[in-house]
Amino acid sequence: MALRALPFGTLDATSRRAARRAAHPTIALAIIVTCQLMLILDATIVNIALPNIQRSLHFSATGLSWVVSAYSLAFGGLLLLGGRAGDILGRRRNFMVGIGVFTVASLLGGFATTSGWLLATRAAQGVGAAIAAPSALSLLMTTFEEGPARTRALSIFSAVSAGGASIGLILGGMLTDWASWRWVLFVNVPIGLAIIVLAPMFLDETERNPGRFDLLGALTSTLGVATLVYGFIRASTEGWGERITVSSFVAAAALLILFVIVELRAPQPIVPLRLLANRNRASAYLNMFILPATMFGMFFFLTQFVQDVLGFSPVKAGLAFLPLSGAIFTFSRLVPRLLPRFGPKRLMVTGAALITLGMLWLTQISAGTTYFPGLLGPMLLFGIGGGLSFTPLSVMILSGVQRQDAGAASGLLQAMQQVGAALGVSILVTRFGIVSRETAKHPLTNVTPQAQAHHIMAEAMSSAFTLSAIFAICVLLVALFAIKISGTGAQQQPAFVPAGD
Repeated sequence: MALRALPFGTLDATSRRAARRAAHPTIALAIIVTCQLMLILDATIVNIALPNIQRSLHFSATGLSWVVSAYSLAFGGLLLLGGRAGDILGRRRNFMVGIGVFTVASLLGGFATTSGWLLATRAAQGVGAAIAAPSALSLLMTTFEEGPARTRALSIFSAVSAGGASIGLILGGMLTDWASWRWVLFVNVPIGLAIIVLAPMFLDETERNPGRFDLLGALTSTLGVATLVYGFIRASTEGWGERITVSSFVAAAALLILFVIVELRAPQPIVPLRLLANRNRASAYLNMFILPATMFGMFFFLTQFVQDVLGFSPVKAGLAFLPLSGAIFTFSRLVPRLLPRFGPKRLMVTGAALITLGMLWLTQISAGTTYFPGLLGPMLLFGIGGGLSFTPLSVMILSGVQRQDAGAASGLLQAMQQVGAALGVSILVTRFGIVSRETAKHPLTNVTPQAQAHHIMAEAMSSAFTLSAIFAICVLLVALFAIKISGTGAQQQPAFVPAGD
């Protein structure tokens, strides 16, 4: 009797756990979304704290951008490998390991006493995020079947992904003002521990797919993009013709060409090229790359403008971005209702047009610009446009993906976001640095040193925002001409959610 009781008891416990997970998809979604929020906001939560970090750890003006880029580069560069690891090892396991690495790195980063220490832990945070993030999105796809349920879940996920960056600014301001810049890192520790405890209770493990890791592909892509970003940032201080700057661009080109060769020859590449065979999906990936380049550049500069020029405290500077967060979240939540009526292309075109208008408005920034309407107006346009753009792009990318490619598809989506953000910030910082030096050569007369500094900053930011507006125009052109969907309104939906490639 005892021998028979053990299997029944074990089976009953397993059944109860499975039933509990199936009965609480909302809790599963909450765990996944909380993870995504933590990983995304960490790309910007330090932005508000940058002036304090610079004073505390003695960063240079251009070197400060590495506090943002170190995280984004490690995150984006290793996301593809993280997605592949989830396919091979099991996505829930991968999810938990990544959150564990991220949490430990956050704890150590909060105790940093040197710039090198902080950058190392920021890169380690990116590694943890790269392991966890693709599995988070893949777990969402396996928890919710394709159709209305998944679209609703993706709308929440996309709202958090798009709004998390601006939420990070608000939270970063509060923590920096009320406690210390170190708490923008410490805050991750209790959240990470809670996710690790709850994940086994409410998330199902996925099946493992036999395969190998494309380590050479991950290494060449990560080093290639990191070297490219380094080249841009060095050019901002040393000039385009400087020997190390030129060598960085040459090395980056060689590494990225090698990455393409490796992926073409690898039996199990981290970027299955079949994901890009579908024209609409490839175009959506491209816009997922360009949009964050525009968005994170805006955050990087405006957080400094509202503190250094407008004189906002860190918490007030963070709250200044609340309308942007609210607009992104509100319109992201409306997208599931709007999609059947208007179709994805109309939403993406409208969103891109609003973002472009917002960026063109920001090109008019000057030392005399006020928060209302000079900053609030562009932020609202960007928020509405971003809210309309990100969910259709996410659904277009993930619809019809084969189950064995789910990790790679979600990893590539998030890699595009993070690498686009890092590369975009580096390009804009380069432009900012060049224009700053040129403007300083022609100082204003009869003004205080502070007014002169504000003038230089505003002129350089205006030039950077002009370049950012060009990025936004490219997003609009891709949405208009590269994405092809037949029919209008609800008739677009079948083409929008294909059965396969």
